[in-house]
Amino acid sequence: MSHKDLLAKDSYWMHTDGLSIVLSTRVRLARNLKDISFPHALSEDEAKRVEQQIAGILEQIDVEGERLTYLPLSQLTNIEKRVLTEKHLISPDFAQLTVARGVGISDSHKVSIMVNEEDHLRIQVLLPGRNLHRALTLASLIDDKLEEKLDYAFKEKFGYLTSCPTNVGTGLRVSVMVHLPALVMTNQVQQVLGALAPLGLAVRGLYGEGSRAFGNIYQISNQITLGKSEEDTLTNLEAVTKQIIDCEMQAREALKTQSPLITQDKVWRARGTLENARLLTAEETFSILSDDRLGMEMEVLPKVSAGFVSLLINSLQGCLQYRNEKPLDGNLLNYERANFLRQMYQRKDG
Repeated sequence: MSHKDLLAKDSYWMHTDGLSIVLSTRVRLARNLKDISFPHALSEDEAKRVEQQIAGILEQIDVEGERLTYLPLSQLTNIEKRVLTEKHLISPDFAQLTVARGVGISDSHKVSIMVNEEDHLRIQVLLPGRNLHRALTLASLIDDKLEEKLDYAFKEKFGYLTSCPTNVGTGLRVSVMVHLPALVMTNQVQQVLGALAPLGLAVRGLYGEGSRAFGNIYQISNQITLGKSEEDTLTNLEAVTKQIIDCEMQAREALKTQSPLITQDKVWRARGTLENARLLTAEETFSILSDDRLGMEMEVLPKVSAGFVSLLINSLQGCLQYRNEKPLDGNLLNYERANFLRQMYQRKDG
């Protein structure tokens, strides 16, 4: 598969089955090579040697019948790096780097492995819906394959050594991406999510630390790895996720009983905008797609064939530009976004 085809396709995690509050699951393992400085302290020549060593190994690995394609960041255009960021295959900070950095991506995008990010290796598995255990199993399988060929930095007392102290131990970060429009509409979201910090969980926006919760979408992840087993980390997040789902469902019931007309008006206005608008900003798009999704899940609106996450990601600037093969900004960008969404909303399910 050419790297153009690889970047243009929808990522596997973007196809959430049915209608679900949990949009996706991510498991990430941070790993470093033994007796080699962390990436931020490497010279350019040292970083290149690390990249060459790891890249060669990544392209030999088979992941559930899929090979990894290694993409050096230095060979990618700014738009290509933006597409990778928008699809959550690399981090926003990583996209700003070029020398001796790259990412190995499986054909389905289930797996992406960043080389010389904050750590020498960031092994990431992204799956649709609520799939924590499956994601960890796949990440562990890849980790085992890499550990057969690489010497990891590991101390019996501390576990895996990482650039950031909060990742020391298992090096595991698990997160779920959740859609909470009813909690936002009923002004309960801060109360519910504010209770997570004492449980060792962090709440961030769609694109991680420092990003806003566009489209009423939040990422919830563990903060501490030292002294906690992988199973404990997963069990904790699984239990909290279930509680958040319950709170969102209760908020939806409250909207049905306490303000049905306001809710119906809100979601039908969103559908009308998506079917008819000629100009749409990214922020407005996320808001109305969120309302439209809520309308479908509450069985107020007819379903559409295009998925919520796929529509969100494909309406972003990088993906729109990549698909149109031309620079887009200002009203031209907003026009192409509205045009794309109108076309998608003409394809309704029977």
